[in-house]
Amino acid sequence: MDKVRVCVDAVGGDEPAEVVLAGIEAALEADADLEVLVAGPEEVIAEFCATHERAEALVAPEIITMEDDPITAVMTRRKSSIVLGCRAVKKGQAGGFFSAGSTGAVTAAGTAYVTPFKAALEDRRTAIRPCLTNALPNRAGGLTVLCDMGANPDVEPLDVVRFAQMGAAYASCVLGIDHPRVGLLSNGTEEHKGSAFTHACFPLMSQLVPGFAGNCEGTDLTSGNFDVVVCDGFAGNIALKSIEGAAKLMMEELKRGLTSSLAGKVSAVLMKPMLRQLKRKLSGDAKGGAVLLGLRGVVMIGHGATSVEAVKNGTLACAQCVREGLVDRVADAMGLDA
Repeated sequence: MDKVRVCVDAVGGDEPAEVVLAGIEAALEADADLEVLVAGPEEVIAEFCATHERAEALVAPEIITMEDDPITAVMTRRKSSIVLGCRAVKKGQAGGFFSAGSTGAVTAAGTAYVTPFKAALEDRRTAIRPCLTNALPNRAGGLTVLCDMGANPDVEPLDVVRFAQMGAAYASCVLGIDHPRVGLLSNGTEEHKGSAFTHACFPLMSQLVPGFAGNCEGTDLTSGNFDVVVCDGFAGNIALKSIEGAAKLMMEELKRGLTSSLAGKVSAVLMKPMLRQLKRKLSGDAKGGAVLLGLRGVVMIGHGATSVEAVKNGTLACAQCVREGLVDRVADAMGLDA
């Protein structure tokens, strides 16, 4: 593999920095060609970086927490791990940035410092809206890309077209899907179904998005009938959290049923390997995090309540996106210069 360097935020999430550092250590062990720029307060990261050959400290004395207002924090805490991590990508000190900190703060810092692509619109160049994207497990045994998952609650139809183009590039680059099938999230598969907004999106999608396969329903987020499902960030965030809630309910009900009787407990012992595999698949730890598409650098966001495994996989996924040239491929999908 090609040598690559990514920056990882050691603080900012819900878990102690020790969890993140253990995840970075695991990623370094898994990828001999990986270098990590570790961002955080000196007292947190100095010893770790001194004892790991391919880890370098990026001292960031300030921290943006989950409780802080994202935009205000990014504007006022310019020496925070999130801001300095994004600036490291901008300066070319790292090919990508991974953080399990505040989604809003990472989005704001990525937009301000890594900077989005610009496209011509009505004789002027305007910034592309970054799109939060991840892949969800589906019933066909593969993954379905969902975008936008919450970065942009209010958008225009052309923004949704851009999300679709970027999501298709992600599916092709990261998941290896040559010709992604793209669906527009609606309340029915028929062309006449949907809101006034989706009606405005449909003809633009048909014209500008290769692989557009029409409207899809909420069940198609996990059906496997589409490789990419696109929507505004408001609908996408609700859909994502509904799926997470349903998965949590299913696991809790399954656990309750298997522990309520002797027969259930015996079955639980026999099913333990399968249940572990199912929990791992639904937890999202295997994917590590979501990627913020539309920026001139790779920026990935992990779940705040992260784990060692999730940090490891998020760091490795960030490195993979850099190696696969995700930024250039997203630019190509939108007909822009990287």
